Order: sequence, then structure tokens, then C-alpha cells
Amino acid sequence: MKIWCIEDDENINNLITYALSSQGFEAEGFLNYNSLKEKIKNYIPDLIMVDIMLPDTDGITILKNIKSDERYKDIPVIMLTAKNSEIDIVKALDIGAEDYITKPFGVLEMVSRVKAVLRRCEKKRDNINQIVFEDIVMDTQKHIVTVDEQKIELTLKEYSLLKLFITNPQKVFTRENIMDSVWGDSYVGESRTVDMHIKTLRQKLGTMGDRIVTIRGVGYKME
Repeated sequence: MKIWCIEDDENINNLITYALSSQGFEAEGFLNYNSLKEKIKNYIPDLIMVDIMLPDTDGITILKNIKSDERYKDIPVIMLTAKNSEIDIVKALDIGAEDYITKPFGVLEMVSRVKAVLRRCEKKRDNINQIVFEDIVMDTQKHIVTVDEQKIELTLKEYSLLKLFITNPQKVFTRENIMDSVWGDSYVGESRTVDMHIKTLRQKLGTMGDRIVTIRGVGYKME
């Protein structure tokens, strides 16, 4: 993983990059923002550490620039600061910093904080591809559904039905709504097709299948 550090104190910069490199990271130090701006045009790091007090551009402005740019806004940023006032910390976190480290800091603590931020961000990225409804977890990237951590095999239509329900809990769908959403223009047949698919979906979901409730004379909802 690539970690970049903008720190104008060369000794601190070298200390950070050496400590991270010794932990297996691909670390690179920059003494000012301009040098980083040139590098980031061609390479995207996994994390950036930014000192607040810099000679060319202050760290808060750099953070704002990163978070306002569509190309770079998802890069996690850790602020390095000799300041420990609450207002500086809050300002950085409100703009989008993942964490802050106050100088002077211990090398082991610094490395630990970097690893923690990377883990959190990795989890966030994973969660983007997941839809969770109580014990049901749907991974839309891998097209996998688990119930109580047990994988279940669904047909394409069952998968689409489940996705419709768990992304719209408490919403009542008529059979016609369901046919339009799941079958679309390809639907040919009677509304009982919906009933049969929901029956098999309920069976496969086990106890969670009871959460798909029949609304008499109307249709179904996820409760």
C-alpha cells in the first residue's frame, strides 16, 4: 500500500517514511504540497498524512483541496499537527480527515493509527457493496446472499425479489409492482408466478422468510 506524507521537517518526514517502510508500506515523503500535486497527477496513494503547518500551503487547505476533488476525495487523510486545540481537530475532522496525530508522537502509535485508518476505510469500501437487513447480507458485487452467516442459493428472480424487499422495508408492493420491478417487459404469465417465487424465497430464507408478509388483497412487504 502506498502512503504519502507531506511534512516540511525533514527529520520527521524521514522518521515517518522509514517507520512505515519497515512495516511493509510503500512510503514516500514530500516537503511541500507542490511536489505532491505533481506526483498525484499520475499516481493515487492509499493514504496521505498531512502536516497542518507547511511553508507553501497549510494542511487544512490541502485537506479541503483533496476532499473537494472527485479524483481524490476517497483517499483517507491523517492530519499531523503540533497544535492540540479542539478547534483545529474539529475543523480537520469536519472537512473529512479520518484521524489526527498530535506531535510529538511515538512511532509505534503512529503506525498503529495508520493501520487502523486503513482497516476502517477497507471496511467502508466493502460495505458499499453490501445491503444488510438484520441477519440477511446481500453482496451485490459478488452476487452472494447469506442468512445468519450461512450462504443460500437463490435464482436470479429470487435474488431480485429479495433485493427489492430489503432495500424497501415496510413498503407494500402489489403483484403488479413486483412484476414491473423484477420481471419488467420480459414478464409473460399470471400473477401467481410472483406468489410461487415468494414462496420458494421464504423457504430458502428460513426464519427470516417470515418477514416477507402477505397483505391480503394488495401484495407483499418486508416487515
